[in-house]
Amino acid sequence: MALVDERRAPSRDVAKPPGVLAYDLVQGALVRWSSTVDKSLPDPPTAVLLHGILGCRKNWGSFARRLAKAFPTWQFLLVDLRCHGDSASMKKRGPHTVSSTALDVLKLVAQLRLTPRVLIGHSFGGKVALSMVEQAAKPLARPVRVWVLDATPGKVRPGGNKEDHPAELISFLSTLPKEVSSKRDVVEALIREGFSMDVAQWVVTNLRPTESPGSPTSFSWAFDLEGIAEMYQSYEENNLWEIVEDVPGGVHVNFLKAERSLHRWALEDIQRIRAAEELAADEGGAVEMHVLEDAGHWVHADNPDGLFKILSSSFQMLK
Repeated sequence: MALVDERRAPSRDVAKPPGVLAYDLVQGALVRWSSTVDKSLPDPPTAVLLHGILGCRKNWGSFARRLAKAFPTWQFLLVDLRCHGDSASMKKRGPHTVSSTALDVLKLVAQLRLTPRVLIGHSFGGKVALSMVEQAAKPLARPVRVWVLDATPGKVRPGGNKEDHPAELISFLSTLPKEVSSKRDVVEALIREGFSMDVAQWVVTNLRPTESPGSPTSFSWAFDLEGIAEMYQSYEENNLWEIVEDVPGGVHVNFLKAERSLHRWALEDIQRIRAAEELAADEGGAVEMHVLEDAGHWVHADNPDGLFKILSSSFQMLK
């Protein structure tokens, strides 16, 4: 566990509980809370931020700190999902699916004695957030606002020609050595294979120096690629339309489509979400569709200002 305090004060000495998932907790300046210290303190409102396939919790770091500065009574839980980042060393029993990944996160928030008010998931993480709502009434608060960033509840539609396909990326990475001598060599190999420079540079952020005293510096992957391949297959196959079209009372599901998304949103997806908006309003829940202008699939990198403006409504409404 790492505790990131927005006040820049020295980190509190917080005991690490038995590992469920690796995480960071980014706290606003007015938060006075710890899962292991004074239990009499009321829980601050908490948002959970979930990354996509081949990502890690650090993808959300700067954005979470910006949110914590703007909303100082909130705290933000950034999670490394199973098979990713620092959670990759915590060997998880299969199957590696959207559902099992969501259950991991539910176990973590229960262990930390948190009741999240907001769930934000990018791509694969968006389906994980929906699965969390599907699986458990608790420890999720009511009301709870769910943000599914550039993902739909059902069929995954990769982009067209010249757009990076996650399954192809995973397949190519599996052909590379488990240890490499240079990040630049990996970037060049990815570009030769037809992947974009942006994706190539992002992927190598998952390379970590290998500790081998007296040997030249080498790097190894900070993820379990076999597990990730299984997770991505589940992401493509998993259908969560039911939770959207019969959204529980007190749950507000928000879909955000990137204007220049790598993932094509079919007209039928948009129409189905629009229909769910009307149905949810009659049943005590809510479904809403948003569009983030001037952004591709990597919404928090392409247009962080626009994303911040759209997401801010959740933290203003839930205080």
